[in-house]
Amino acid sequence: MELVVHIDGGARGNPGPAGVGVVVQTADDGTYLHRRGYFLGETTNNVAEYNGLLHALELVSDYTPNAVRFVSDSQLMVKQINGEYKVKDAKLKPLFAKAKSRLADLPRWEVTHVKREQNQTADELANAAMDARADVDLDAE
Repeated sequence: MELVVHIDGGARGNPGPAGVGVVVQTADDGTYLHRRGYFLGETTNNVAEYNGLLHALELVSDYTPNAVRFVSDSQLMVKQINGEYKVKDAKLKPLFAKAKSRLADLPRWEVTHVKREQNQTADELANAAMDARADVDLDAE
């Protein structure tokens, strides 16, 4: 099974109330497997972006995929994960290391950057979690 996972993280204020959105779909027909927003409490935007990836990595392991394409509108995180930028922020270094370790457990993966408009559902879920100050489940509605 191949998966496409849209992730987004954000914070209102920097730091401020933060949330992430994670959307997991099958690559072949786009079937939704997971659509949730997670409230993180108070943190920065970049920490939220990494937490989005970490939530997604935890989720995809349940599906035992043979390939995963992670999609994010965070250029910084994508370029750091792909080795194009160094991780300089001390708060991001342990999150980066954890993400790289979990990525290594997947048979095949890629992390790609898209414009915010192409990541709309994950963005909406992150914002819904921030608004509710609680986790939100789009599939439960």
